[in-house]
Amino acid sequence: MKRRKEREAARQRAAEPEPAITEERVKRRKEREAAMRRPENAARLFDSAKEKPVRRKPGGAEPDQPARARAERLPESDAAAQARASRDPVQIGSVISEEGRRIERPRRERPEVPEGAELVREVNNRFIFRTDNTYFIERPREERFINDAREVYYEELPRSRQREVVVRPDGTRIVTIRNRWGDVVRRVKILPDDREIVLVYVEDDYYDEVLEWRDPGLDLPPLDLDIPVRDYILDAEWVEDPEDYYTFLDQPPVEQVERTYSLDEVRRSARIRDKVRRIDLDIVNFEFGSAQIPESEIGKLEGVAEAMQRLLKENPGETFLIEGHTDAVGAEVANLALSDQRAEAVATALTNVFDIAPENMETQGYGEQYLKVETQEPERENRRVAIRRITPLVAPVASSE
Repeated sequence: MKRRKEREAARQRAAEPEPAITEERVKRRKEREAAMRRPENAARLFDSAKEKPVRRKPGGAEPDQPARARAERLPESDAAAQARASRDPVQIGSVISEEGRRIERPRRERPEVPEGAELVREVNNRFIFRTDNTYFIERPREERFINDAREVYYEELPRSRQREVVVRPDGTRIVTIRNRWGDVVRRVKILPDDREIVLVYVEDDYYDEVLEWRDPGLDLPPLDLDIPVRDYILDAEWVEDPEDYYTFLDQPPVEQVERTYSLDEVRRSARIRDKVRRIDLDIVNFEFGSAQIPESEIGKLEGVAEAMQRLLKENPGETFLIEGHTDAVGAEVANLALSDQRAEAVATALTNVFDIAPENMETQGYGEQYLKVETQEPERENRRVAIRRITPLVAPVASSE
């Protein structure tokens, strides 16, 4: 009800007569509109359209390409976006009901490589893999979670799964279940009153059958929605009112969600990520070759941090993806590692400075794979961090109600 009243108030404000428009406001508006027009060398809108073609396996046939999707009416809510996947109510059992065997902290020097992927290189405790059409980077992801933890323990579950439990000083528990490959298939926040808030949920029946990494986006037609760029990508450089961050992040996916996906499927699949809009934080500037955020830049995160805090008050089960990107200058593998470190730095700042809980954020670096501007030269717009609200991709909407 609170959220409904806020939206109604926002609609009323939008219907009120606009205050007198000064020459300065007209000038700024024209500058903004001009900047938002895509330059001639702008890359394709969707990241999935920027990827290299899938390589044909020896002796294999060319992968089938689904027909291009007809533009559909945009879903009006997360629930509407998940309508096809949630015809039957999802019964989610307690994440701690299954008995486990306590084990020592698992060693993660080198993660098990899924079939269909090969380990290319290790850079600063990060492991770079190559799949059919792209590189992706993996690293131990529990560091942000266990800072200031009162206790951390691990349990072995049936079917080669592991359960990690992080106990915070106030008694809150963050419970994560990983499959044999280390992919996160369940994540729940258990409050001191034992109420469970689902952050990530993947059907066991589906994921138990997964024997190799395969991009779930390959089963989908290319995304071809007729919407203005400004309705799909929000450039922080041109945000005048911090309310814009909240309004933008609160919007549902731009197409239907077939099922809930694991965090790792979302991180690795550009086509699945394309379902949700993104904010380009091009206002945060890093030094060349550095992943450290200068102190003078921290304050630029305040607007988006306040929007995230507001959304989390409405739904503590929200999950945000923090993406790191670089320009095409330098070695591809080095850029991948650098972008991952920058995404992690932004997430850490959002936690340490603005109290965004680490379990509500996932980070991933993509290096130079998804350029915003098509150029091999130094380009500031390609050196960016982006944020997407991926909640409707990784958890049933009903779980947050």
